[in-house]
Amino acid sequence: MALSPFQPIEERVDAVDEITTVEPSKTYRLSYESNEISGLIDGEEALRQFIIKAITTARFRFLIYDEQYGSELDELIGADVSLELLQMEIPRVITEALIYDDRVADVTDFEVTRDGDKLFVSFRVVTTEGEDVILDEMEVGL
Repeated sequence: MALSPFQPIEERVDAVDEITTVEPSKTYRLSYESNEISGLIDGEEALRQFIIKAITTARFRFLIYDEQYGSELDELIGADVSLELLQMEIPRVITEALIYDDRVADVTDFEVTRDGDKLFVSFRVVTTEGEDVILDEMEVGL
């Protein structure tokens, strides 16, 4: 029997390891149509906005963002490459743009289609909470 009212250090460390803090994802709503910031969003809507913004922001171009933020899709835009190469590269580029975020567990089910000079990509983002966010036919400029 211990003479101290405290738990042994090993039990206290185990208890601390079990505590997980879920950071809120509250952020400002960006309206791409009117170029305005309007109100706050949270949850799936905030994650959806992050996905679109991370994919459409060129990586390494803006000093305000670190080297993890953004995508390298701008390097494919205007390049004379086959649809097969785009179907291989776009999933990699999008996955690299999103996977570093704490809310994203996986990016799957890619479908890349071309309609004339427009390119569309559909994919599924699996969150760390086990929910799916599906982006259907997001236009990627060529």
